[in-house]
Amino acid sequence: MESTSSHPESCPVLKTADIISGKWTLLILRDLSKGINRFSALERSLAGISPKTLSERLKGLEKAGIVTRKSYAEVPPRVEYTLTKMGWDLIPLIDHMRDYGAKWLSKDEPCSITDDDSHGA
Repeated sequence: MESTSSHPESCPVLKTADIISGKWTLLILRDLSKGINRFSALERSLAGISPKTLSERLKGLEKAGIVTRKSYAEVPPRVEYTLTKMGWDLIPLIDHMRDYGAKWLSKDEPCSITDDDSHGA
């Protein structure tokens, strides 16, 4: 078996980090897992994110196969984003990060998400 240190581009941890490491990306995935799926709803949920950044992150997640984008032929146009199977497989990682942060890093409520939130997976 080949060492990933000689071929870092093949390291699964590095590949995953490349997908999820952008600012806001994990929070976008968190919100999509809660059923928030329209651009405007994501923008409201992620106070402080610019429309340009949200658009860039969603396009990157779509390109990576994490999110699907569906446009509806309506007036005004409606676009919805949903997690793919590959995207849903990232949600336990986010759950673990929330648990870790609550245990070790936070003295306050973690991300204003209750423990009984379900993400359908």
